[in-house]
Amino acid sequence: MAQVEATTERIVAADAETVFDALADYSGTREKLLPEHFSEYEVREGGDGEGTLVHWKLQATSKRVRDCLLEVAEPNDGELVEKDRNSSMVTTWRVTPAGEGRSRVVVTSTWKGAGGIGGFFERTFAPKGLARIYDAMLAKLAAEVEK
Repeated sequence: MAQVEATTERIVAADAETVFDALADYSGTREKLLPEHFSEYEVREGGDGEGTLVHWKLQATSKRVRDCLLEVAEPNDGELVEKDRNSSMVTTWRVTPAGEGRSRVVVTSTWKGAGGIGGFFERTFAPKGLARIYDAMLAKLAAEVEK
C-alpha cells in the first residue's frame, strides 16, 4: 500500500490570524465552508481547534463516500491537523502570512492507498479530485474572511 497525497493552496486577502480562526471554528464558520461533497456535519466535542471531534461524510465520487470522524490538533502555530479515526487519512491545514493583509493557506491530505490496480487508479485520480474539493472549500473560505 502506497501513501497517497493531495495538496492545494490559495492566497487569501485576510491576515493569517483571521483565516486560521475561521478554519478552527468548527462550531460556526467551518460548516459554511464545506462544498456539496460534505454531509452529516456534526461537532461531537469541543468546537474550536485543538481537542475538537467532528464528524462528516465526504462523497469524493458518485460511488465513494468516506465516513470521517476527525480529531483536531494544533501542533504548531497556524497549523490544524485532522486525524480520521475511521481511516489512515490525515489532513493538515497550514496558514502563514503572505504579505500585508494576506495569507497563504495550504491543505494537504495523506492516506494509505489501496494496492493493485485499484490502488493505481486511486493514486492517479484521487489526489486531483480531493484537490478540487479543497479548492472549492478555499474559495468559500476566501469569500468568508475577505468580507
